[in-house]
Amino acid sequence: MANPDINELTRKNKNFRKVLTTNQHSQVVLMSVEPGDDIGEETHEVDQILVFVEGEGQSVLDGKRAAVKPGSMVQVPAGTKHNFINKGDTPLKLYTIYAPPEEEDGLVHKTKAEAEADEAKEE
Repeated sequence: MANPDINELTRKNKNFRKVLTTNQHSQVVLMSVEPGDDIGEETHEVDQILVFVEGEGQSVLDGKRAAVKPGSMVQVPAGTKHNFINKGDTPLKLYTIYAPPEEEDGLVHKTKAEAEADEAKEE
């Protein structure tokens, strides 16, 4: 994939989570969160940067809330408890960069329920 338009790929993504590309030290994942839904509160051992492309939402980092909208970028340092909530009427579209990679290369979760079921198997 040579120099894709990341915003266009993000807008077209209909999956809750889709790993776009994985390198040795970083990974890009596309996400689409349905209205009224959230990513789910979590903490990673890796750094994460999220860039919002469409929709309206709210970030929650260690209990601190802030609005997110197209063009917003949120940095989540490793060890930070976080969640992102769709507060709008349309899907919240974003891409996230993990460093180092967090998800299995090629992973696709069509829905949040599918993602949660996979995570429950891992525990």
